[in-house]
Amino acid sequence: MKIDFNKNNDGLVPVIIQDYLTLQVLMLGYMNEEAFNKTQKEGKVTFFSRSKNRLWTKGETSNHYLWVKDIQIDCDRDTILILASPEGTTCHTGSYSCFGEKKSLGFIYELQQIINQRIDEKVKDSYTYKLFERGMNKVAQKVGEEAVEVVIEAKDNNENLFKNEAADLLYHYLILLKAKGYRLEDIEEVLMERNR
Repeated sequence: MKIDFNKNNDGLVPVIIQDYLTLQVLMLGYMNEEAFNKTQKEGKVTFFSRSKNRLWTKGETSNHYLWVKDIQIDCDRDTILILASPEGTTCHTGSYSCFGEKKSLGFIYELQQIINQRIDEKVKDSYTYKLFERGMNKVAQKVGEEAVEVVIEAKDNNENLFKNEAADLLYHYLILLKAKGYRLEDIEEVLMERNR
């Protein structure tokens, strides 16, 4: 992962930050080699601030850190893409992203993470955990019930009921995947294979 920091005279390369779950772009910053090395070492994003003329760790005053999940370099080796887990909002204005508010696209992965966390941490007052604890048969039965409700609502013209039943099905399907030891990504890989 060799980055060409000398391509520009200032020794800086642009860094695009994306939410690792939703893939929504959070912000754009710049790094020099020292900022990049610090980011890799500490696991939280550090930029070179052009206005402050120094290294600046995102969240150093707000505690809204960007925790590194993956780092990718473009084909010309002069731009960095960081997939990060944002702790709090990213933009200084209080927005989720410097490019606007949170979008629903990709939320399904956040929901999967919430479901997994409630099950893994055995959150006793959580419906998710209570259903999971009842065993595979109950989870599978619930998915079947929700699927039937989606079919019934699909035949009617109530858009709100249909969308809510479809959401219930998807939610319970994610619990079933967890119960079987799979993730949505595993199913996506199967679909991608079929599309090749």
